[in-house]
Amino acid sequence: MGAAVAACARAHAARVLWCEAGRSTASVARATRFGLTPVVTLGELLDGSDIVISLCPPAAAEDLARDVAGHRFAGVYVEANAIAPERTRRIAGLLNPAATVVDGVVVGSPPVGGKSPTLYLSGPADAPERIEALFAGSAVRTRVLGPEVGKASALKLSYTAFQKASRVLVALATGMAREYGVDQDLLEVASWRTDSYLTEPGYIAKTASRAWRWGAELEEAADALAAAGLPPEMLRAAASTLARWDDAKDNGELTLTDALDQLSRP
Repeated sequence: MGAAVAACARAHAARVLWCEAGRSTASVARATRFGLTPVVTLGELLDGSDIVISLCPPAAAEDLARDVAGHRFAGVYVEANAIAPERTRRIAGLLNPAATVVDGVVVGSPPVGGKSPTLYLSGPADAPERIEALFAGSAVRTRVLGPEVGKASALKLSYTAFQKASRVLVALATGMAREYGVDQDLLEVASWRTDSYLTEPGYIAKTASRAWRWGAELEEAADALAAAGLPPEMLRAAASTLARWDDAKDNGELTLTDALDQLSRP
C-alpha cells in the first residue's frame, strides 16, 4: 500500500523519497517499481521533505513517529496508519509543536490495476488541503473530514471493525459447516442474501495471508471501542483467531482448505 500510494504523489511532488535502511528486498523491489527515490537514512529523508506520510503496520506507527520527532521534523506529518484515535492524538503530541500533524487513513485496495482507494484526512489549518493537492488527479481520492485529529482514525477503525471481523466470522462459520459436512448447504442458505460474505469463501485464504496485519488493526479497533465505553471482547477474540494464521503471512498460494486446516490447529 505505502509504495503504491507514494507513487500517486509523484505528479505534484518534486521528489518522493523513501528510506531503504532495514527494509527487505521485496520493499526495495516495490519502491523501484513505483519510481520512488531511495535515501540511506531517515535523517536524509526528513531533511529533504516538507511532507512525510507514515503508512506502515500499526505496531510500528508510534516508534516511527518518535524517530521523526527526534530529528525535529517541522513539516506536515500525515499519520496514515490504522490506529486508534487516542494513539493518533498521542503521536500528534510527540511531534508538536514543530510539525503539523494530519490524521489520515486509506480505505480501499492499493491504487494499482484500476483501483482507487480514498485517503480520508482530518487536521488543523490548511494542512489537509495540501495533502489533497498532492494527490489531485491521481488514483488516490481524498476527502477532508474536518480539523480534529482523530476523526479519520475513528472512521477507519469503525469500518475495520465490521469489514475485517465479519470475514473472520465467515471463516469460523465455514470451518464449522465443513466439520459437519454442511458447507455446501451453508453456501446455499447464504446465497439467499447476495450481499453476504458467506457467499465468498474463497476470500478466507486472502484473510489468512493478511491476518498478521489485520489482527493488529482489530486490536486497535478494540482499544477504540473500550475508550468509547463499548465492549471490545469480540474484536479481541477475532484478533486472537487471526493469530492462528501468523505463519500464512503474505502467502499468495494458500488455498481455502489450507487456511481452514490451519485455523483448526491451536
